[in-house]
Amino acid sequence: MLLWLPALGVAAKHYLPFADALALEGVAVYVHEWRGHGSSDLRASRDRDWGYRELLTLDLPASEAAISADLPAATRLIGGHSLGGQLACCRLALSPESAQRIWLVASGAPYWRAFPAPRRLLLPLAYRFLPWLAFRRGALPGRAIGFGGTEARSLIRDWARTGLAGRYAAAGLDADLEAALAKVTAPVDAVLLRDDWLAPASSLRFLLSKLGAPGTAPTTLGAEALGVPADHFSWMRQPEALAEALLDEAGRDGALQAAAASSGSSAR
Repeated sequence: MLLWLPALGVAAKHYLPFADALALEGVAVYVHEWRGHGSSDLRASRDRDWGYRELLTLDLPASEAAISADLPAATRLIGGHSLGGQLACCRLALSPESAQRIWLVASGAPYWRAFPAPRRLLLPLAYRFLPWLAFRRGALPGRAIGFGGTEARSLIRDWARTGLAGRYAAAGLDADLEAALAKVTAPVDAVLLRDDWLAPASSLRFLLSKLGAPGTAPTTLGAEALGVPADHFSWMRQPEALAEALLDEAGRDGALQAAAASSGSSAR
C-alpha cells in the first residue's frame, strides 16, 4: 500500500493515472489531497493560513487513519512528488511506524547550494521574495506567477526557510526535524527526470544525505523511456515507465511483493 503526496499546488486527481498504473501491478494507492487544493474544502487566504506543522501533524495522520480503517494489516509505503517527497521523509521522521519504505519522484531539497550554477545564484532571491509576496497578499498567488497554486503564507515561509538554510523546520513544531530525519532507516527508492531543473540530482543527494537510510542509486529516466519530456511534470500524463521503475527498485528486495500481498490492487 502506498500513500502518495502531491507536489506543491497539484491536486490529487492529477495522479490518478499513476495510481492506476501501480494498481494494475497489485499496489493499492491512496493519494493525499493537500489542504487548499482540489477536493479540499479549505482555501488559503489572509484569514486562513497553515504551514508544515498542520500538514505533518494533522492532515497526514488523518489520511493514515483512513488507510488503517481500510487496510489495517497492509505493508505501508509513503512517497511523493517534489515537495510531496520531502514531506514524506519528514512525516516518516516524525512517525517511524507510519511506513516501511519511501518512494521519491522528481524530489529533492530546495537548498540553494544544492543546485548547480548559475541557477543557484538566483534562488536566494526567490526564497526571500516569495514569502514576502505571500504575506503581502495574504497567500501566494501561485497561478499568477507560474509557481504552485494559491499557497498558504506559512507554508511558503517553511519551504523558503529550507531553501535558504538547508534545514527542515516547521513553525510551531516542537520536534527537531533534522535530528528525526537522521534516524530514518527505511529504504528509499528514487526516480530522477533527466531534464528536471526543479529537482536535479544534486538536490536529491542533499535530501538523501539527511536520512539514516542506506545509500540508494536513483533511477534516471529520459524522454525516450518516458514517451514524454523528462521534466518535472510531464511524466504525470504518461506515468507507466516511471511506475515500472519504482516497482523494479522496490522489487529487488521483495518489498513490492509484500506490499501487493497485503494490500490488494486498488487506487483511491
